[in-house]
Amino acid sequence: MRIAIYARVSTHDKGQDPDLQLKPLREYCMQRGFDVAGEFVDVGVSGSKDRRPELDKLMDMAKKRLIDCVIVWKLDRFGRSLKHLVTALDEFEKLGVSFISYRETLDLTSSTGKLMFHIIAAMSEFEKSLIKERVIAGIANARSKGIRIGRKPIDPISIEKMFELRAQNLSYEKISKELKLSVGVIHKTLRKTETKSA
Repeated sequence: MRIAIYARVSTHDKGQDPDLQLKPLREYCMQRGFDVAGEFVDVGVSGSKDRRPELDKLMDMAKKRLIDCVIVWKLDRFGRSLKHLVTALDEFEKLGVSFISYRETLDLTSSTGKLMFHIIAAMSEFEKSLIKERVIAGIANARSKGIRIGRKPIDPISIEKMFELRAQNLSYEKISKELKLSVGVIHKTLRKTETKSA
């Protein structure tokens, strides 16, 4: 089995050596007879970052089917959030790439590990539902207090000016600069008003 080792040391882990993660992972791979296809180490990169150069390279290798498995020291070294972890593991599953987290003894090469993945995915879905419920409740509460939610309505004078400028064959970009409104808002407003009057 071709395996990729991933390790990460963030800016908060002052003076921490990535070898503290890499050494036991190398030994584990040797014990199980895995062929290490590459080591990917992000140093001084926060786990919350969207882009991690070495992790991106690893994901690229997975997409090219150059590895069969990924091993990490701990889940928090790999996933920046529960959602990111589940998305990445789901992508690995579709690519036929297994995943092992050394410290949590999560091994997706086994049936128990696969069951654990489904539990993690269910927790992520539950977390997403809770956030959605809180957002809906927050909006309802704000509206009950008379707080307007959404974009501020465009005043009739600006709409009138919009039509005047458009009648002069000005582009949406020029109207946008003139009225200090986005091109999208101008396009949408003109289209909506034209539809109503049709």
